[in-house]
Formats: sequence, C-alpha cells, structure tokens
Amino acid sequence: MNVKTNVLFVAVLIILSSCSQSNKSNASVDQAPLPYKVSKDLEAIKEDGVLHAITIYSSTSYFLYKGMPMGFEYELLSRLANNLGLKLKITIAEDIDDLFDMLNNGDGDLIAFGLTITKPRKSLVSFTENHYVTHQALVQRMPDNWRSLPGYKIEKQVISNTLELINDTVWVRENTSYAQRLKNLQGEIGAEIPIEHIEGNIPTDEIIRMVVDGEIDRTIADYNIAAINKTYYPILHIDTRISFSQRIAWAVRQNSPELLTAINKWITKEKKSDDYYVIYNKYFKNTKSYKVRVQSDFYSKNGNKISKYDDIIKENASKIGWDWRFLCSQVYQESRFEPKAESWAGAGGLIQLMPATAKELGVSNSFNPEQNVSGGVEYLDRMRDKFEAVEDSIQKVKFTLAAFNCGAGHVFDAMRLAEKNGKDPNIWDDNVEEYILKLADKKYYLDEVVRHGFVRGTEPYNYVRDIFLRYEHYKQFIEQENTI
Repeated sequence: MNVKTNVLFVAVLIILSSCSQSNKSNASVDQAPLPYKVSKDLEAIKEDGVLHAITIYSSTSYFLYKGMPMGFEYELLSRLANNLGLKLKITIAEDIDDLFDMLNNGDGDLIAFGLTITKPRKSLVSFTENHYVTHQALVQRMPDNWRSLPGYKIEKQVISNTLELINDTVWVRENTSYAQRLKNLQGEIGAEIPIEHIEGNIPTDEIIRMVVDGEIDRTIADYNIAAINKTYYPILHIDTRISFSQRIAWAVRQNSPELLTAINKWITKEKKSDDYYVIYNKYFKNTKSYKVRVQSDFYSKNGNKISKYDDIIKENASKIGWDWRFLCSQVYQESRFEPKAESWAGAGGLIQLMPATAKELGVSNSFNPEQNVSGGVEYLDRMRDKFEAVEDSIQKVKFTLAAFNCGAGHVFDAMRLAEKNGKDPNIWDDNVEEYILKLADKKYYLDEVVRHGFVRGTEPYNYVRDIFLRYEHYKQFIEQENTI
C-alpha cells in the first residue's frame, strides 16, 4: 500500500469515526427523556368538553368563603373556561412540589397558579403570557416594640440588606423559585446563606403565618402576597427586596401549543379589560375584604365550616341520605344562607318554600331556619318518590332537584318528550335536560305529550348544574366521609 493510499485510508477512517460519534451524540439527544407523559392539546380538550386545571389551595388562589368558591385563579379560570366553551374542573395539588409532575402526567391541562418564570422551569413546561410582575421580598417580624420606634430604628433591627443573611437562616419550600433565588444569591454575595426547607404542602400564606407566630424567623414570598398578608399581620416587615422584578404566569405542557396560543390570546384580551384588574385588586389590593375574610369562621382555611346553619343542614341531610355538603350547595343556590331571603314569587327562607307548600308541610314560619330546612327536605323526599323508575342514584337526585325547582309536572313533560325523540327518559344528563330546555319553545310545549305547557327550562337546567358544580368545590375544601 503506497503513501497516497495510506493517507486516503486514514481519512476515510476519520470520517467514519466522526459520523459514528455524531450518530451517538444525536442518539443521546434523541433519547433524552421528555418531561411530558401524555399528549393532549386543545382539540382533544374540546372533544372532552372539560378544562382540567391544577391549582393550590391558598388565601389568594382558590378557597371557599361563606359557601362561595373564590380566588384570583378561580375567577380567571372560570372566565377562561367560558371563553373556550368548556366546563371547568379544578384539582388541588396536595403538595406544591407536585404541580409540574401532575401536569406532565396528565392530571390536568394547565397549572393555574402564580408561578415565577425561571430558566429551569422552562425545561419542564411552557409558560403563558405573564399575569403580573412582582418581586421577591424577605418576610420577617418587626422588633417587639416596633409601634413606638421611628422607621430608621426599625430598619436597624431588621435585616434590610441581603448581605445580612449570611448568618441568618431563611425558611423556604424546596424546589421553589424562592429556594432557587437564595442559591443564586449565595453566588452573588460569595457566601453561604443558611437555608431550612419546609414541606411542599404548606402554601406561602401559611408559611407567612408561621413567621407571625414565631415558629420560624423569616421566609421569602412574592411581594404582592406578602403585602396582602401584612394588612392582616402588621407586625410583618416586607420591605427588603430579594430579587429584581419577576414575571408570574400559568403553565401548560410543552406539547400543547394550541392550548398555549388560545390562553395567551385570552390573557392579552383580558388584560385590556377593567374586569381583569378588578379581580386582581380584589385579592391582592383590597385589604378590608381580606381582613374580614381571613377572620371569618366561614373561611375554609379556618375550619371545616360552610355556613352558620351547618348543624341544621347536617341533621336534615341525614334524613334523606344526602351528603350535607350537597344540601348546603342547594341551600346556597336558593338563599345564599340568608334565612330572611324572599323571592319575587313569594318563596321564603333558607331553602325557599312557597307559602302554599310551607302550609302543606306544616311549616308555620318559613323564616325559621329549623322549620324551613326540615320542611324543604321533606318536600325533596316527596319529589324523589315521584321518580321511582330512575334507577341511578345520582340521576335520581338530578330529577329531584329539577322537580323541586320547576315542579314535577314539567319534568315529566320533558321525560315524555325525550322518550318520544329517542332519548332515555330516565337519564337527566344529555337526555331529559335537553328537553327541559326545549319546553320554552312553542314547537315543544304545544306537543301532544306535554301536559303542563311552557316553562323557562334554563332555570331548572342551570339549577341542577350549578348545585352539582358547587358541590364539587365543597368537596375540595370540606371533609366528609359519606357522599350522595
């Protein structure tokens, strides 16, 4: 083999070796695990008809107050689902650290929680347009005699510079943007900051309360969350900045580009409306409302209560074998737990009994909570007995509620119409409910099988739907062993 041939041979070997290394490298990239385990974008979500959102139970995101689901995330999610023409289902993450895994494992379609956009998180999810911008603040207690001290003396006794953290422990949840910021800060100041990690199932507002109670000395929080908490706990000092401004957003799976586009389009439009900022101010700026709420016995974070009439409702719910939380949802629907409530038609009390019905049931005072709920449950039991042919227990409850709302006669009309048109007369969902709606149409309420004429079908339709939807929220916040 001559020199020229040898050179050619070596060159070929080098090229082949390079190709082999390149292929190995590409194979390594190709085999890198993707963060998501499921594939479901907007088209599939619309086929299901339900937007599944994952959030956190906190005093600003999602909670229950006086029987009403509330929260910044909850209100925006409701508007988003309505915009997309979808029903909304919310799942609460038990542990904040689980949010990203839950999303990528398909337990929800989006994370609807105030996430700081960070580079490490971008490898796990796709962030939406930001909802707002804030910064991280050190949350600590004022000196014991802070009310009698001038501002400059308070600043001397608290940590007012990040360099002072070198010898002072900070308590944060692991794997949060707060923990990441502390790690970055250590590099910036060239010294170690003692960090203690808190369990991931404790939300930020609860950690702030731990600072107030002296269980821990300090933590980090987004400034807007710290500020609303300070209105209730004035002993807090929150003026020491830990970070520059940061964007707060929601997130979807990386393989849901259509959903991301739809959400971003909605956010852009929403942020041009006054309502968007009214909602933000309601949860992050309205200090009076926040104080009243967090002091209330009927704020779900303060206990297992829905209303002041829970004991009455529990006692009566057991008479018909219903979950008391479900009966609470109906009472809220009727009166918002106002015992003196009276409708334009003359119905009164917690469960809104008509005068003639109340008299028939032996209720002498509809505005007496005990009498009213007891009579209402007896009436519900009578309505339920009219639907013996309905075998499924949940469907029977829906027929019962509809009959309670608009009268059994109209429900029977809808059942006959459904059967006449090839639908199942003993199934409410997607069957009889369609025909209760049609009973507002002359074409249908004049049909020969209809005996009770016109009814505004949207009322019983929405009545049943809203009670069940609210019940799902109640189950998220209020404990109960038995369900309907």
